[in-house]
Amino acid sequence: MGHDIDFYKDLEPFLECKDYTVSEEIYQVMVNKKYDMLVTVPVPKNLADYYKSENYISHTDSKKSLLDKVYQIVKNITLKRKLKLIDSFKTSSKNILDVGAGTGDFLKVCQNNSWKVLGVEPSLEARNIAAKKGIILQENISEIKNIQFDVITLWHVLEHVENLSQYISTLNKLLSKNGKLIIAVPNFKSHDADYYKEIWAAFDVPRHLWHFSQTSISKLFSSENMIVEKIIPMKFDSYYVSLLSEKYKSGKMNPIKSFYIGFVSNFKANSTKEYSSLIYILKKGE
Repeated sequence: MGHDIDFYKDLEPFLECKDYTVSEEIYQVMVNKKYDMLVTVPVPKNLADYYKSENYISHTDSKKSLLDKVYQIVKNITLKRKLKLIDSFKTSSKNILDVGAGTGDFLKVCQNNSWKVLGVEPSLEARNIAAKKGIILQENISEIKNIQFDVITLWHVLEHVENLSQYISTLNKLLSKNGKLIIAVPNFKSHDADYYKEIWAAFDVPRHLWHFSQTSISKLFSSENMIVEKIIPMKFDSYYVSLLSEKYKSGKMNPIKSFYIGFVSNFKANSTKEYSSLIYILKKGE
């Protein structure tokens, strides 16, 4: 666990949250004031079992429910935006590592646009779906040796990582000298998080072990001499997370209410900059 023990020190109560996806168990979400982040307690020993659900959509290409269809439509729009973002970087060899690659759609888009791709995905089911698209994924980041990448992406992945400080150190080693690290995570300081409180879908306990603020990302990566260069909002997330939160609240998605809360969240974030999810672009310090 190493430095991660520090993240569990001097915790104060914040919320009690329920696992709505798999177990219906209750977990504590605690505040670590030193890092300005929230921590899920306890971490289940059999954490992988908490991803085994048809409702865990990023490991499938499901289009069964209305929520699935919304997710897939938004995914297709965001894939184009993600590609545009990485294409904006001046890279020497156009090689990219996607960590938590899911079913491989992002890497497929990159590959189709002249990127050399490599990905990591722990879920065997998701890796098998990716392989059918011609994207071969590694199970674990420790399998990647003797290579550095111009771009490394973690789209809603860092919150799932068990050995957080060790993982950040590994990412730093895998990033080339002038490379860009892209981290997208939910933001518990957003209006939709404040509105929905313990039923905010992006808490997603116990799969989300950490809940980050802008301060915590900056502090965590500065310990590896990495600097946040830019922060970009993910404006779709407030709508999708609100849809899911409404479903947890009443059993129905309530699209009109969800859209309203998502809209208000983005409107308030115009001035606070606290959007539902944020993309952090990081680089190595001098």
